[in-house]
Amino acid sequence: MTDDLVLRRQVCFALYAASRALTDVYRPILEEFGLTYPQYLVLLVLWERPDDAPTVSELGADLRLDSGTLSPLLKRLEGAGLVVRRRSARDERRVEVGLTEQGRALRQQVDEVPMQIARATGLGTADLIALRDTLTRVTDTIHRQKEQ
Repeated sequence: MTDDLVLRRQVCFALYAASRALTDVYRPILEEFGLTYPQYLVLLVLWERPDDAPTVSELGADLRLDSGTLSPLLKRLEGAGLVVRRRSARDERRVEVGLTEQGRALRQQVDEVPMQIARATGLGTADLIALRDTLTRVTDTIHRQKEQ
């Protein structure tokens, strides 16, 4: 008989511990650029579409963050001169977020961050891709089930 209520057997704990460990690796790397990990995630989304200005709601959906969490992040990024928030010309109820020139330029400066993180994990490229894809599948499945 196995005991499923043992900490080391819990997927949730393995994910939690790995997430914390990975965030700890990001912290000093991103501090060099004046960024926190959540701010870096916001910038990643904006760098994917540099000529677009997604709304706060769209950013929140991409990052799976509510506006109460996202708004302070955007305010700090705006204060740092990396993004600009503005009311949509089409619908003033919507706030769009765009990169500033400084925000665009930062992308090249952080170009090595993914490689540094990959090295810190000790995993090869194929293993990292498989892990990412598995975690994405888990997340998507859980969110789909919540929506039903």
